[in-house]
Amino acid sequence: MPTSTRFAVAIHTLAALAVSDHKPMRSEDLAYSANTNAVVIRGLLSRLIEAGLTTSQLGAGGGAMLAKPAAQIRLLDVYEAVEDTELFTLHRTPPCATCVVGGNIQAAMGPALNRARTALENELAGVTIADIAAEVARLGKFTMPLVW
Repeated sequence: MPTSTRFAVAIHTLAALAVSDHKPMRSEDLAYSANTNAVVIRGLLSRLIEAGLTTSQLGAGGGAMLAKPAAQIRLLDVYEAVEDTELFTLHRTPPCATCVVGGNIQAAMGPALNRARTALENELAGVTIADIAAEVARLGKFTMPLVW
């Protein structure tokens, strides 16, 4: 089953903005870094703006910027901003209600799936874009901020 890459690309975008030394970044430059199309980045930036995570500056030298410090942007905030599907989707059509399994499977799975979703949300709430940017810097063996 295919999954969305919006979350990963949004984190990538925000990490790039975090290391940009507060300089606006063009969607084309962000797209180059993420190896995707600028249209994809602009769509994500639109969602991130709506969530209050990024802002944009128009005109020459304009582009996207973080709307607040990277240390205040949790991965959970990013996930909620860009993903619009449930973490776990159940049957597309209701299972057979007269079958012992079909009639009870969703109620039986519910508690485990809810615990898994809660665990994911708790983990994402404990990591910030600043954490990701710092790890990128450590792995790349450079010090922040980067100059693009």
